[in-house]
Amino acid sequence: MQQGNERVVVYGADWCGVTTGTLRHLDQIGVPYDYVDVDQDAAASQWVKDQNKGKELKPTLDIEGEVLSAPRDYMLDDALKRHGILA
Repeated sequence: MQQGNERVVVYGADWCGVTTGTLRHLDQIGVPYDYVDVDQDAAASQWVKDQNKGKELKPTLDIEGEVLSAPRDYMLDDALKRHGILA
């Protein structure tokens, strides 16, 4: 489902405050990502539902194959560190 070459893909919606907060956090810490708006991409919406027992949790992130659903910033940072993306 990745759109480009980024190691982090964020699946969310433009209207979702949690999604925009996650994107802002990634921007602030300087981590590049691809963003997929699930409202505009039916396949991405289904992928998110498949990862979350039928629920479209926003945001759902794919970090090199590790899936995080609506993570808090510290949980996201921990995953980025595990994958060597964040020092």
